[in-house]
Amino acid sequence: MTTTYPDTQLFIAGQWRGARDGRSIEVQNPATGEAIGRLAYAGRDDLDAALEAAEAGFEVWSRTGALERSQVMRRAAALLRERADAIAPMMTMEQGKPLAEARGEVLSGADIIEWFAEEARRTYGQIIPARAPGVLQMAVKLPVGPVAAFTPWNFPINQVVRKLSAAIAAGCSIIVKAPEETPAAPAALIRAFADAGLPSGAVNLVFGSPAEISDYLIAHPTIRKISFTGSTPVGKHLAALAGRHMKRATMELGGHAPAIVCADANIDKAVSLLAASKFRNAGQVCISPTRFLVEDGVFDRFLQGFTQAARAIKVGNGLDEASRMGPLANERRIPALEGMIADAVERGAKLETGGNRIGNQGHFFEPTVLSNVPVEARIMNEEPFGPVAVVNRFATLGEAITEANRLPYGLAAYAFAGSAASVEAIGSRVEAGMTTINHMGLALPEVPFGGVRDSGYGTEGGSEAIEAYLVTRFVTQTSA
Repeated sequence: MTTTYPDTQLFIAGQWRGARDGRSIEVQNPATGEAIGRLAYAGRDDLDAALEAAEAGFEVWSRTGALERSQVMRRAAALLRERADAIAPMMTMEQGKPLAEARGEVLSGADIIEWFAEEARRTYGQIIPARAPGVLQMAVKLPVGPVAAFTPWNFPINQVVRKLSAAIAAGCSIIVKAPEETPAAPAALIRAFADAGLPSGAVNLVFGSPAEISDYLIAHPTIRKISFTGSTPVGKHLAALAGRHMKRATMELGGHAPAIVCADANIDKAVSLLAASKFRNAGQVCISPTRFLVEDGVFDRFLQGFTQAARAIKVGNGLDEASRMGPLANERRIPALEGMIADAVERGAKLETGGNRIGNQGHFFEPTVLSNVPVEARIMNEEPFGPVAVVNRFATLGEAITEANRLPYGLAAYAFAGSAASVEAIGSRVEAGMTTINHMGLALPEVPFGGVRDSGYGTEGGSEAIEAYLVTRFVTQTSA
């Protein structure tokens, strides 16, 4: 296993290179706070080069047959899988997550590529029955054009791979604006596609000022579609910009996921699965359960078990195989979490465990559990995006569903219940793009992945995901 970390370059028109003005920035390890490498920082000239390359790449790739596109993608998936053991340590060094989680993310990325490789061969159109003899009416699916994708740092590969795979499968070219905090892992993903035989310009990778790059690319006439994963406020801004220029957009935005635990549920199973989900990636997961709503009769039992599970988590450098939770990716998250926790306690919440920074090197934070948190507390209304769980009680299922739907978000929801009536009510009445009941069944390649309301629109998983990268054109013809 290597623990070296590479400098990261831009990838434009099939070439790895630095920024034209020579600018670069440091990449830091969140476990140590130390600089581990440098990153090429794109300027306007680099973006113009990427746009030109994407336009040329689209001309070639959009005319490449579906079978060949699928074969190239399968080779990319195989390369990514072969390189998982080399990529995982780089991801851990730049993002912080434990090695096992990093390796799992790489392998999951390969699965996603393979799923979309098959979808490339299934972009079916229609033959529409005509009203008159001799008339042929066809609805054909064609790639929408060059795509601009904007991705965050919490899942350096999996936030890129869904957008990249869907675009490439459809026959689009793409410019990926990947995160400056975690550049090496997405660069390794792009390298797998390039090494698999993707033509020059079909995929391009840039880093730089998020606001400057998004404003420039979205408005540019070359770009026909955007896909963004990130916070709701930024997503709304980019969606408005896309609308102003009549660009298609897929938005996977923030959440504040409820987790309903009914008295007739398997409580031990609920504690085990929900604790693992909550503290995965130090809680820096858009679909992480955050508001735990537990029925009165089992509240104390659940709270005790969940708190014990939180206390048992070994926090440390992700390169240490004994670590089960790494650091927060950014130092700014520590005062943000401390402020939310202090606000909740001041309003009457009980701090069951955690609540503090660990040490003074790196961005480590204790797995934290708060109970009986008033609805007015900030953490009940703002996504914590960290290893903090709120556990509150409810008397009736209707009360729990009302609380689950109180916020404007609707990305993910979790529930554990025994009765068929409770399961049906939760599945039909909780307003979320994704709801998983009595197991953890989200984010598989073949199922929808996306939210509703302020959590965005569109899906980046399942059979519908490729549709956002296709346009339907109607062609009707008859003999001369």
